[in-house]
Amino acid sequence: MISQSLVNFRLKYPLKRLSINQTKWEYLVLGNGRETVLFLHGMMGAYDVWWQQITALLDQYKIISLTYPTVDTLEGLSQGILAILQSEKVSRVKIVGTSMGGYLAQYLMLKYPEIISCVVLGNTFPPNDLLRRKILILLKVLPFLPQSLIIKLLKRNIVKKIYPASQYCDVTLNYLLEFLLKRINKKQIISRVKVIMENFELSDIKTLKIPIQIIESDNDPLVEEILRERLKSIYSSAQIYTFSSAGHFPYINRAEHYTNLLKKFF
Repeated sequence: MISQSLVNFRLKYPLKRLSINQTKWEYLVLGNGRETVLFLHGMMGAYDVWWQQITALLDQYKIISLTYPTVDTLEGLSQGILAILQSEKVSRVKIVGTSMGGYLAQYLMLKYPEIISCVVLGNTFPPNDLLRRKILILLKVLPFLPQSLIIKLLKRNIVKKIYPASQYCDVTLNYLLEFLLKRINKKQIISRVKVIMENFELSDIKTLKIPIQIIESDNDPLVEEILRERLKSIYSSAQIYTFSSAGHFPYINRAEHYTNLLKKFF
């Protein structure tokens, strides 16, 4: 079973909906703080993957957490985010992005720095050819595979790699399995794969005066050490925190510690 606190969270806080470029977006807005925190989830997640951080922060900040619709470009996702911020009358945000969300956060930081006051890059990677070469092979095959097989392969990856790396955290396992089996389809998976395959240049990134915190895990099964080191090299002035043996989802299985890192950085 998924965590009862997550069940209660979903029941207590209803989603808002907004149509952007003929695409329906769903997102959560909570809190009345003067500053806004925008949460960007990874490929395997939705708005509520951050439920433990949102619950802990909503007394201090306005919170926006969204779920990516079937949009397959970084700019398409960016335009949706900008429209949501405009609709909520938010001009600047603190971004917390993990994995694919951290990749998207880097794109937003480069293209729309005026809306960002600081950025947390969690368990993520910079633009790189290493990941793109692997994903390109995957992307060529995915359209021809039945959805049931794609789900089966992803489930195996969760059980064999992600779950052990989380120190066998059942909350992490159950969230991911529920999400995979009930909340995502083949088109959405392919669109998210296309997003993390898209390349962009970071040549001007060091000229930006945006405070950055990098949160990583030393045993992340989805982000290779070479990519973690490259990220830290690019953002050489960033604050860095490395979890020990926390896997790819420390904001779930080390939630309190992760939230305290956010609070201190903010």
